Amino acid sequence: MNNFTFYSPTEFVFGKDSELQVADLVKKYGGSNILLVFGGGSIFKSGLLDRIENKLDSANITYSRLGGIQPNPLDTKVYQGIELCRKDKIDLILAVGGGSVIDTAKAIAAGVLYEGDFWDYFEGKEIPKKALKVGVVLTIPAAGSEGSGNSVITKVQTLQKLSLRTPGVLRPVFSIMNPELTYTLPAYHTAAGIVDMMAHIMERYFSNTKEVELTDSLCESLLKVIIKEALRLKEDPTNYGARASIMWAGTLAHNGILGTGREEDWASHFMEHEISALYGVAHGAGLAVVFPAWMSYVARHNVDKIAQYAIRVWDVTPNGKDKHEIAKQGIALLKVFLKEIGMPTTFSELGIDQPNIDEMVKRLHQNMGESIGNYLGLNAKDTQKIYNLMK
Repeated sequence: MNNFTFYSPTEFVFGKDSELQVADLVKKYGGSNILLVFGGGSIFKSGLLDRIENKLDSANITYSRLGGIQPNPLDTKVYQGIELCRKDKIDLILAVGGGSVIDTAKAIAAGVLYEGDFWDYFEGKEIPKKALKVGVVLTIPAAGSEGSGNSVITKVQTLQKLSLRTPGVLRPVFSIMNPELTYTLPAYHTAAGIVDMMAHIMERYFSNTKEVELTDSLCESLLKVIIKEALRLKEDPTNYGARASIMWAGTLAHNGILGTGREEDWASHFMEHEISALYGVAHGAGLAVVFPAWMSYVARHNVDKIAQYAIRVWDVTPNGKDKHEIAKQGIALLKVFLKEIGMPTTFSELGIDQPNIDEMVKRLHQNMGESIGNYLGLNAKDTQKIYNLMK
């Protein structure tokens, strides 16, 4: 196990009607004049925005609005938010939504207190040292952004989709999590969120670091629970117990605890970012296509952890089988599960009939360097082959 520092100060308020505590939490963390950041139609149709604004009004908390945040969030909304915060002298940002909304709020929070272009942070030219406080009311369990210091934004002009990771600065100060708010999520979005959280676990699990049995076991147990509860939700989308388990699993998958003491990979995420940047697909759906292909390729070169995953997560019985055969069976079972919950596993199923693989490979390595990933370092020839496995 490697040395590590783990810092996770977010206050999680979980359960039925927990959103009714929003005003108290805003005040607790010093908010009196806040920016509400949210997405589109569902927040109006469900009445959630009205309920939150009523609570803020009753507590004499003033607020400005920034709505219309879309999946795969764009830098244009971040710039709008920064301008609003400066004009209205905002002291806290409240994100009401899923990962795209929360990521936008974090990018705004970092950019407001910076004299330069917030994109400097995403390109690695500067590191955020301070930011406005961010609170969350979570409506889509998937990205884990409610408990992480990460943000992913796409720059419209260049179609670069880049991530920022600053756990000491950008973790939300509080996150409100009511599983009932997810009852009306379409099955496709629920499934895409489930894949996203599974991918967050696997990016940490597939590691060459030795003596990490504790975090290996945590990853495996969490994956097995997610798989079980995903199938329960398919049968009954309003099963509170399943919704609660999935919502909390999404947080645990990405708050950093599973990666403590171990080297992480992240090649699959980087490869997916190029797909969703170019084609605008749901991030989780893109990961459903990328991950089995990545696993199939790396298993040829570094099979041990893939075989362990097959045995411990998918209950593949060794019975004297070669590790490569065990790994192959585990990957096949993953693909069966993905199809069962309505996820794609090929470019064509993702709605991309003629993927521009050369362009994705070029952009991937321009953005992320000549080699990506740590479980198996991948150069442009490797990633080209992996993209081709997705056809």
